[in-house]
Amino acid sequence: MKVLIAYDGSRCSDAALDDLLRAGLPKLCESLIMSVAEVWLPPPNGDTDVSEITGIRLDPETQKTIQEHYQDAKKDVAEAATLANHAKKRLQRMFPRWNVESESTYGSPAWEILTRADDFRPDLIVVGSHGRSAISRFFLGSISQKVLTEARCSVRVARGRIDVDDAPTRVLIGFDGSKGSQAAVDTVAARHWSDSSEIRVIAAVEDLTPSAIERFVPPIDHMPLEMNESERQNIESLSTAVLKKLQSARLPATFHVRPGNPKDVLVEEAEHWNADCLFVGANALGGRMERFLLGSTSAAVAARAHCSVEVVRVQA
Repeated sequence: MKVLIAYDGSRCSDAALDDLLRAGLPKLCESLIMSVAEVWLPPPNGDTDVSEITGIRLDPETQKTIQEHYQDAKKDVAEAATLANHAKKRLQRMFPRWNVESESTYGSPAWEILTRADDFRPDLIVVGSHGRSAISRFFLGSISQKVLTEARCSVRVARGRIDVDDAPTRVLIGFDGSKGSQAAVDTVAARHWSDSSEIRVIAAVEDLTPSAIERFVPPIDHMPLEMNESERQNIESLSTAVLKKLQSARLPATFHVRPGNPKDVLVEEAEHWNADCLFVGANALGGRMERFLLGSTSAAVAARAHCSVEVVRVQA
C-alpha cells in the first residue's frame, strides 16, 4: 500500500499522524511525507542578484524589497524541509516497518500535493482537516477540501481525538448500495484492525413526500411510498452480503437503517456513537438526483464530521 501524507507542522497535521494508528493500515507500507512552503516567489540559489533572475534592471529600493521577499521565501522552504524530516522521524517511530520518505517544495499546497500524487500514485492521501495558515483558517480547510475533491485516489481527512483510555476503535461506514459504498466496505474489510474494534454500517433512507399538485394525480401520489419501500427492501437485501464480507474478515459488524438525509444522519450517528472514523464512497450517499453531483454528500460529511473521514475512490 502507498500513502501520501501532507504535513505542515500544525496541530491538525500532528493529529493526522496520530490518527494513522487508528486507520487499520498494514504493517508494511510505502509512505511519502510532503511539506509545502506556501510562497509564490521561487527562492534563488546563493546570493544571486534579483536583476539576473528577472532580466530587468531595477532601482535599488525595489531590488531590496524583492530580495527581502526572496530571503523570507528561502526561510519558509528551509522550514518546510525541517518539518518534513521531523514528521518522517515521528512516523518511523510509530510504524517501524514502514518505508518512509519525505519531500519539501514550495507553491500552492493543494496543487503541489495533487501534482505529486499523480507521480507517486498513492492508494491514499492523508490531510489534516485544517492547515495553519491564516487563509486556511478563514476558509475552514480549503486545502484539504480541494485535495478531497480533485484527488484521483482515496483521501483521509484526519481529525485528532483525546483518548482517556484504551477504547476500541469504532469505524462507521456509510452505505447506500452504490459502487462507492461497496468500495468503502471493501476497504474496511481489507484493513488490519485490532480484535476489539467495532464496525457499524449505516444506511440513510430519505423519504420522498409528494407535492400538493402531485396528490391530485393518483399514480404519482403512490409512487414515492412504493419507491421508499423498494429502496428499504433493496438495502436490507444488500445488508446480508455486507455483513458477510465484514464477518469473513473477522470484523464484528452491525447494520442499521436510519431515516433522513445522509449528510445529517452520518454526521449525527458518528458523533452519537463517538466514532473514530467514518468511511464513505466518493460518489455515493446522495439523494436520488443528488448522486449525479459527484460526491456532494461525501464532501459535506468530510467537512462537518467531528471524527476522521475517509472518502474511498475506486481507481481505474
